[in-house]
Order: sequence, then C-alpha cells, then structure tokens
Amino acid sequence: MYRKELRYYFSTPIAYIVIGLYLLAVSLLLWVIPGEWNIPQSGYAQADGLFRLSPWLFMLLCPALTMRLFTEERQTGTWMLLRTKPVSLLRITTSKMLAAWTVVVLAQLPCLVHYALVYSLAEPAGNIDSGAFFGSFLGLLFLSAVFTSIGTWASTLSRSQIVAFITGAACCFICYWGFDLLASIFSGHMQAALQWCGLNSHYASISRGVIDLRDVIFFLSESLIFVLLSVQSMKRK
Repeated sequence: MYRKELRYYFSTPIAYIVIGLYLLAVSLLLWVIPGEWNIPQSGYAQADGLFRLSPWLFMLLCPALTMRLFTEERQTGTWMLLRTKPVSLLRITTSKMLAAWTVVVLAQLPCLVHYALVYSLAEPAGNIDSGAFFGSFLGLLFLSAVFTSIGTWASTLSRSQIVAFITGAACCFICYWGFDLLASIFSGHMQAALQWCGLNSHYASISRGVIDLRDVIFFLSESLIFVLLSVQSMKRK
C-alpha cells in the first residue's frame, strides 16, 4: 500500500510540483528576495530563516499533498474495492500518511545545500551553529509528520478535495499557532499549559539543538492521534 501510494505521487506531477514549489520559495527568500529571511543581507552565518519560513509553507503544502488520499478513492469508487482486500483500516491510513510524508521529507533533504553554502561562506569557514541547524531540521521533520497526519484526517471528512485542503490548512494553523494566540489571553499556569499544547513551543524547543524526549513524544503522539482519528472517521462512513 505504501509503495502504491508513493508510485502514484511520482507517476503524476503532484510530488514534483510540491517539491519544486517548496525549494523555489525557500531558495528565493533565503538568497534573492530582500527581507528578514535573506542570509547575505543579514550578515550572519545562519540559516534560521529556513526554519521560520518552512512551517508556514508546510501548512499549505502538506494539506495540498494529502487532500486526495481518501477523497479521490471515494470519488472514483475504488474505496469499496480497496476495502475488500485483507488489509485493516489502520494499515491503509498509515501507509497513505507515510507515503505523503516521504514526499515531504524528500523535499526537505535538498535544503542541506543551504547549510553547506552558509558553512563555506562563513568567516572563518565553518563558523555556524551546527547543533541548532540539525536540531531545527529534525524538528521540521517531526512537524511535517504532524501536518501530514492532519491533512490525512482532513481528507476523510469530505468528498471534495478543496474542502479537505481548507480544513487541513486551517487545522494545521490552529495546532501550530492557535494555542499561542489563545495563551496570550490568559496568564500564569493556564498560559503555560496552552503554550505547551501548541506545536510551535515544541518546535522552538527542539530547534535549540537539544533533543528533549518530551518534545519527540509530543510530536509522535500528535501524529498518532490524527491517524487514529482518520481511521475512526472512515469507520463511521
């Protein structure tokens, strides 16, 4: 099932468009377009802009990649055929989600070129915080896994791919930034609890270069929760 989904992505323009758009947007904003993310303009040997920019791009790209996972199966009528196979709903959902996440991971791997460029352009060469870079890179992998699982769940809610995309993007924003916005209304323990529930705080924590097991468990748990929600959603249907 995983191989089937992965072959579909690379036998159609979907994967190439998503990977190309992400790499083009990141490269232009880091090296060409003037602004707060532009590395040469900042004068510092750092690639922080990559990790501040990528979550916002993935809020759109991950739902765009996953919006067809279940909606297309139901539109074309192949879903009932798939359910006759001796494969559980959990395996079907997990395979679809992992295939979409693999495409997202493949989109991120070329970004290591930006690290190599900053490493070589630094004065002296190699004067870059490698721990923070690779911690942020790992955090981005975990974050994209959560966004992909959210998009997978959103694709089970409607037969329309547009509705699935909008629902997935909105839910990604709420899970990443919504809790921080809500926390700004409160103070004390309530504020800390709401911030802890948001993806942004855990992503910021792991981006410091220190891998905290609590952050890893949080990301894995969020991904698992949305996969299980996808299974329950398809069972109800």
